[in-house]
Amino acid sequence: MRTDVVALAAGSADDVGGVAGWAVDLMEKLGAPGAGLAIALENLFPPLPSEVILPLAGFTASRGSFTLAEALGWTTAGSVVGAVLLYVLGVVIGRDRVYWVWERLPLVKTEDLEKTEAWFGRHGRKAVFFGRMIPIFRSLISVPAGLERMPFGQFLLLTFLGSAIWNTVFVLAGYWLGEQWHRVEQYVGVFQWVVIVTVALAVCWWLVLRVRAIRHDRRAA
Repeated sequence: MRTDVVALAAGSADDVGGVAGWAVDLMEKLGAPGAGLAIALENLFPPLPSEVILPLAGFTASRGSFTLAEALGWTTAGSVVGAVLLYVLGVVIGRDRVYWVWERLPLVKTEDLEKTEAWFGRHGRKAVFFGRMIPIFRSLISVPAGLERMPFGQFLLLTFLGSAIWNTVFVLAGYWLGEQWHRVEQYVGVFQWVVIVTVALAVCWWLVLRVRAIRHDRRAA
């Protein structure tokens, strides 16, 4: 049965830049834990698309290589492990080092970082929970949680719940779509580009405002 899954999924591997083929190889060798490992690596390296790996895990479960419960359990465990590693990275980097680097960057002020910290203090729990369901941010949000020393138990619970929701949606989509599992990536890809463009526009607008403020201060001086 597993050989059939590999052959069917590999037929779509070229369409997703080889990520599907890599994930299939992990699942072929390790079974459901391979899907968990792939998702853990996706958390550490955001360019790896969960919208490919998760539906593929669901499709593989639908073919009988492992159960749907195993697919959901292992991928969620992989998400939590990857998030915890990034949380630890935030703890290791530490607030003082971040401030040291920040103060030496152009166009930014210490008060910008202070405001960010204050925002995270007020909305950190929502950010960690909902951030697990937003492409790109689902990985990065773990680092500021570590920097701000969010209580680990709280971080773990919110990460588990957010990851379980995200993973369940995509694993079930792959399970129900069967050999058409790769269609999920097309729709999520649009959402991901919306996120990227929105962030890029926000950054550009912030830069414009900051440059104007600097020019205004120089003229006033």
